[in-house]
Amino acid sequence: MSAEIKKRRPRKRRWRRFKDREGGARRGTYIVPNLFTTANLFSGFFGIVSAINGKFEIAAMAILISCLFDILDGKVARLTKATSRFGVEYDSLADLVAFGVGPGLLVYLWALRPFGRLGWLAAFLFVACGALRLARFNVQVGTVSSKYFVGLPIPGGATMIATTVLFFDGWEISSPHLLGVPLLVFTYLIGFLMVSTIPYNSFKDFEFVKSKPLPVLFGVIVLVTVVAVSPGPMMFTILLTYVISGPLEYILKRYRASQTAKATESPGTIRYEQTRQDDLTHP
Repeated sequence: MSAEIKKRRPRKRRWRRFKDREGGARRGTYIVPNLFTTANLFSGFFGIVSAINGKFEIAAMAILISCLFDILDGKVARLTKATSRFGVEYDSLADLVAFGVGPGLLVYLWALRPFGRLGWLAAFLFVACGALRLARFNVQVGTVSSKYFVGLPIPGGATMIATTVLFFDGWEISSPHLLGVPLLVFTYLIGFLMVSTIPYNSFKDFEFVKSKPLPVLFGVIVLVTVVAVSPGPMMFTILLTYVISGPLEYILKRYRASQTAKATESPGTIRYEQTRQDDLTHP
């Protein structure tokens, strides 16, 4: 009996290996996207250490590198069909460190420390709003349109802080404390935008890219060229435009909706209101 069991065991192992190769992604493929997530976490932690040591420009660059790894881990996971619940949770935790704690500590040590309690509360609000933004994103996956983000995404808020530091460094402004009040308000505003319901374009409309590949490629080349001329100020301008685009587009949509509602109002209602106003003015 024992001899028969020993003979059957190798067959069972071979069948499991064959099933693993044919039926889905191998276990090793799940490690690849998590390696990019770990690189994202490492870069974010390195940015925190750099900010504590007073190397604010390096900390800002580390946040931008974290953003690159954050984009790559999702792309690699989808290409290799290695998405998992573990990867989603791990990515959220890494994002909280790289795009929440890192930028919050950076902006506090760089410009908000002179404000005391008001300054570190602004930094904490940024981190807390980033955590709430990540939690809401995980809950709403599959229930909202992928073309738009609900609120400013936390990588957008983090890169806005990072490019602000690089912008001041590009213009050789060594004392950002002179603009401390605008930066304080700016930090509170970014935190509010992350937890708001203002839609932001996610740039995931692949149908537009497929229908017009040459204009899109030309636009990417022009964008890279413009950024290469002066990276700090140009990236700051691009990120600021994206941050402002959400509220502006939201206000325009609300205004157009109100104008359409007025235009489609029934003539009978308008005539009744005009007659009533005439009766009130001429009793």
